[in-house]
Amino acid sequence: MSPLSFLLALGVLVWIWVAALRARETALAACRRACREVDVELLDHTVALARLAPGRAASGRLHLRRTYAFEFTTDDELRHRGRIRMLGNRILSVQMDHPGGTTLVRHPDDA
Repeated sequence: MSPLSFLLALGVLVWIWVAALRARETALAACRRACREVDVELLDHTVALARLAPGRAASGRLHLRRTYAFEFTTDDELRHRGRIRMLGNRILSVQMDHPGGTTLVRHPDDA
């Protein structure tokens, strides 16, 4: 492998890594906002990538479809699960599952 090929491959890997970090930060911010809106506490203050697949936007452009999982509590005792679905860097939905039913939060500024 030539030095130029190596640098190009390294540059692509760094670009992919930075894009993944940026998407995760976007998901975490949306998760925090959604938890505040429905008055629950985000546990562990983090999201975890649960699924990654190719997807197409309405324009037909190819993006990565990501699903992040998180946990929250309503009473400081029980853990409940939630999911954030993204297409590229856009939040599609935030879903929060708890005993009172499923809450689906959409953010017009993100979707």
